[in-house]
Amino acid sequence: MITAVRTPDSVAAAVAHASAGGRLMAGGTVVMAQVNQGSAAASELVSLRRAGCGGLSFGDTHVRAGAVTTLAEVEECTDLAFLRDAVRTIASPTIRNQATIGGNLFVPQPYGDFAVCLLALDATVDIAGPTGDRQAHVHTVLDAGVAPGEVVTAVRFAIPATGTWFYRKAMRRRLNSAAIVAVAAVVQTADGPTGRTVTSARIALGGVAPRPVRAVSAERVLIGRSLDAPTLDEAGRAARADIDPFDDSYASAWYRTRVLPVHLRRAFLS
Repeated sequence: MITAVRTPDSVAAAVAHASAGGRLMAGGTVVMAQVNQGSAAASELVSLRRAGCGGLSFGDTHVRAGAVTTLAEVEECTDLAFLRDAVRTIASPTIRNQATIGGNLFVPQPYGDFAVCLLALDATVDIAGPTGDRQAHVHTVLDAGVAPGEVVTAVRFAIPATGTWFYRKAMRRRLNSAAIVAVAAVVQTADGPTGRTVTSARIALGGVAPRPVRAVSAERVLIGRSLDAPTLDEAGRAARADIDPFDDSYASAWYRTRVLPVHLRRAFLS
């Protein structure tokens, strides 16, 4: 049962409350549902809204996004226009006004679509804790979370070059639905002896495992080859080796496995 709500005005104060066992909350779209259901495993909530870890800042090619930056802020940012279509597939405008970049890292699949994007973007995560500040790769946070008392304060990633970002999400409804399959990718190509060929590829998948995963088997298929339908079909089949699908009210594990190659191809060719 929640007996107190703290609103610290600094990251250091938030770390102190978290270290004492408080449950961190950014936008509250997940935590408050747990509170209302009586399943929040804490007696104290720690809101990060006033802790000073919001906002977007830009360098020449990189962006730093504060952990409590909302998905609506990302959607509205012209410098992050490449992410707009992906963000607009997430929940509803009301939820996007509350849901945050940092909180999305801890949302269980088949939700957490922005975390899938961050994995494809090879993001790093800024973390503050009782022993000081550190950085971790986003896949480490997605795999293992953070230590008790630690607070995610920001994420950082490079803005991909024009024409290298790809995204597709398959849903039961056109809007406001969890992922059956989500595909986010940064793929670079260059002129080769047989035309444009893939020189590097990072493909992240959502909806097909308990957490977002890299489709490393599909990436290997693409390197040195063209982004044509036969190659992408082969890559989609190879990606089945990287997933751990599950049954839920949106789709079965069998169906997710079956349609993954279709949606991976469409992410690049649609």
